[in-house]
Amino acid sequence: MSQIPPPPLGYATPSAAPRADLRTIAQRQRALMFCILGYLALVVARFVLPPSLSILLALAAFAVSITAAVFVFMLALSLYSTGVGVLLGILTLIPLVGLIVLLVINSKATGLLRQHGLKVGLLGADPAQIPSPGYAVPPVSR
Repeated sequence: MSQIPPPPLGYATPSAAPRADLRTIAQRQRALMFCILGYLALVVARFVLPPSLSILLALAAFAVSITAAVFVFMLALSLYSTGVGVLLGILTLIPLVGLIVLLVINSKATGLLRQHGLKVGLLGADPAQIPSPGYAVPPVSR
């Protein structure tokens, strides 16, 4: 009779994120962090670059908005339900509301990752400390 080996030390089956594992959430949250930085860079560029480049800034803002909406939708599917994911994805396309939605969903993902003992920095969790797919770090008791 063969026995199944236990999972590696410090790992357990996912419990707090039933629809997706921590790696997926961390990767999507990292992409959102880049979208937030893109928004901020475009705001600075708006005041620094000459007005003749405004069409390029508008195209870049459109690209960041679409990318942010996609990643907000994908992250919201992992953290919330499908309906909330669709709603947040649509709200992301509204200029100022979109930035607020990005910050709210980023805060939720950061809280979940920190609850599981992962350190989250300016650009999200360090990819080296994220558990492999299908495993999650057990929640830290406080």
